Amino acid sequence: MTRLPKWFTAVLEGFAPLFSARIWPQVQLLVVGALLSPGKRTVTAALRVLGLADDPRFGTFHRLLNRARWSSLQASRVLLGLLLMALVPSGPLVLGLDDTIERRTGAKISAKGIYRDPVRSSHGHFVKASGLRWLSLMLLTPIPWAHRIWALPFLTALVPSQRYHEERGHRHKTLTDWARRMLRLVQRWCPGRPLIVVADGAYASIAWLHDLQQGQPITVITRLRLDAALYDPASERGAGQMGRPRLKGNRLPTLASLLQDPETRWERVQVGCWYGENRREVEIVSRTAVWYHTGLPPLPVRWALIRDPKGRCSTQALLCTDLLQTPIQILEHFVQRWQLEVTVEEVRAHLGVETQRQWTDLAIARTTPALLGLFSLVTLMAHERWKSHDVWVRRAAWYDKTLPTFVDALAEVRRALWKVPTFRTSAPEREMVQVPLEFIERLTDALCYAA
Repeated sequence: MTRLPKWFTAVLEGFAPLFSARIWPQVQLLVVGALLSPGKRTVTAALRVLGLADDPRFGTFHRLLNRARWSSLQASRVLLGLLLMALVPSGPLVLGLDDTIERRTGAKISAKGIYRDPVRSSHGHFVKASGLRWLSLMLLTPIPWAHRIWALPFLTALVPSQRYHEERGHRHKTLTDWARRMLRLVQRWCPGRPLIVVADGAYASIAWLHDLQQGQPITVITRLRLDAALYDPASERGAGQMGRPRLKGNRLPTLASLLQDPETRWERVQVGCWYGENRREVEIVSRTAVWYHTGLPPLPVRWALIRDPKGRCSTQALLCTDLLQTPIQILEHFVQRWQLEVTVEEVRAHLGVETQRQWTDLAIARTTPALLGLFSLVTLMAHERWKSHDVWVRRAAWYDKTLPTFVDALAEVRRALWKVPTFRTSAPEREMVQVPLEFIERLTDALCYAA
């Protein structure tokens, strides 16, 4: 293999200390193969696209995932550092927290479980799926050349099923347990950087949110039930007052009743970047309160009730653990959560998540986080490329596309890699065939945009 281009090695060189000098060249080859492969993202598919189908040392590449000694956690830390250096050098970090199901079957996949399939299920239709549950932490940041916010995965953890832990005599860790550990880990990696976490209603847990406010607090924005029990703050204790201190004040009306109350004063505001739209006008009302449930610690929150005056969206209630956040800031942060769904769909469609076929525990724990992290690596590589080149956007007569998406970034990386002899080509003594340049360009375009 010839030397890889500088824009490529500039992104990958931060990972070199995690691997031994003996296997580092194979790691780079496997990354190139994963980028260029269409369809399944298996090790054999990567070898074939690199022209290494006849290499007798193919087992070396499989051992990178199922046996070699390197830390996925340290790789996540390096990836986060690269993202912050390139895109968010200062200021608070806005993170998206989401879980997804990788549909997998097989007797040897020990960590799988039966879960609700969020893609195929609806409010009135419940669909179960067998597979692996992954919890992913993504950096929500504007991409300069895309002119919009992307969700860039950097830390992904496997959340085994309860049966998996019971069979091994371990204490079962819930989704919120894993989320707490991941967020505290990022907090140690980025000391002094405030964290703002956007999550869905599954993380609206008083105990979990209260734990994140201890020590250096982490701001969390998530959904809130319309019938949540909200209270005034507890009044201060008087001099000489006996008995246990109060945890809460008087009960406040539920958000559902405020929604129906004609006396509620709604403020009409403009929200930018509303799920793909430039701006959306909504009505909002917000207050501070204490969210309390018997047996749980009281949680001071700022709640915001949002409704669409045109009735296109259902009314939503949000909570924020930072009382100083304005309602507009809360809403603008929360609508960024949609980018998490976009990223998950992109990695399934273009990076082959769910097509890998590893079955050993270590290979499974490494492969899916690596493919999710590849989304962020492609973004960084395209960012490096487009510093010195014009942004390339695939257009058509029926689709006047003006801004690049992830598929354009991936095509840019592939197009540049295909020009480098990183894979085996025909021997020089083979007969040369003249091929029209137009045909080569069409073939390259098809390869670069192949899913």
